[in-house]
Amino acid sequence: MDGFFQTGTTGRRTLKTAIGCVGVGLHSGRRVSLTLRPAAAGTGIVFVRTDLGIEIPARFDRVVDTRLCTALVAEDAPHARIGTVEHVMAALAGTGVTDAYVELDGPEVPILDGSAAPFVFLIDCAGTTALPGAAPVLEVLKRVRVEDGEAFAELQPGRDSGFEATLAIDFPATAIGRQALSLRITPASFRAQLAEARTFTLAEEISRLRAAGLAQGGSLANAIVVDGPLVLNPGGLRRPDEFVRHKLLDVVGDLALAGAAITGRFSGQRSGHALNNRLLRALFADRNAWRMADGEVPADGATVRLPAAAAPAMA
Repeated sequence: MDGFFQTGTTGRRTLKTAIGCVGVGLHSGRRVSLTLRPAAAGTGIVFVRTDLGIEIPARFDRVVDTRLCTALVAEDAPHARIGTVEHVMAALAGTGVTDAYVELDGPEVPILDGSAAPFVFLIDCAGTTALPGAAPVLEVLKRVRVEDGEAFAELQPGRDSGFEATLAIDFPATAIGRQALSLRITPASFRAQLAEARTFTLAEEISRLRAAGLAQGGSLANAIVVDGPLVLNPGGLRRPDEFVRHKLLDVVGDLALAGAAITGRFSGQRSGHALNNRLLRALFADRNAWRMADGEVPADGATVRLPAAAAPAMA
């Protein structure tokens, strides 16, 4: 099975059957039920607020907020939002699922353990099946870059088919510090190198986040908490560089909102959800920077307000 970030003869895939779970929203703290359901070829990934009866396509031009997560909003219903979509989007992309419904009875995807691994487990339990037609493939034709101070994110043409990514992060907490990772994203590398990497935050930021109405559902069970040189989680880290691996997982999830498999190279320095989304908007705003090999051209994002850039304390 080819992955969402590969090209060539990659075909569309969906789930064999519906599967679900129950968890807590990281920022809302609300209990929420999630169900992944099969979809017909050409559907793409569509979020469904079952409590509101509203569908929200998983597209870059539906992103309305990037404060500590990526949140989508319905086009004509600003009250209908879906927060923290990046981990389930990464799991769907990383396992090659191109068409599916993601049903939720609340405003946020459950955080589960803070990584994409539980969603990969759900997809594996449900199984996937081929759909007719080729999956859409987006080829980057020229360099596109967005910046915010010392932070940047860019896409440029790849040396061959597929998706390569290089990311560097730099945090003041000595337990994190400077970390960098380069990886060719394939189904195998996503599962082995990125899926289990958890979101993280700094201990000194928690009270500020909660005062702002964020991280209400956060705990040591669903996030790494760092205090200077210390990792406060009893089990420690899953990998010494779990922090940069999680940030690269976020890149996979955020760029999956292109609605097509990307062939090209991503480079980032201190990039977060805001820059990742601005990068897709900049790419699609330049019609000479990309072409679609298969499928439909993603919607233009010019009519949706750009989210304000923010330096996240929680990945």
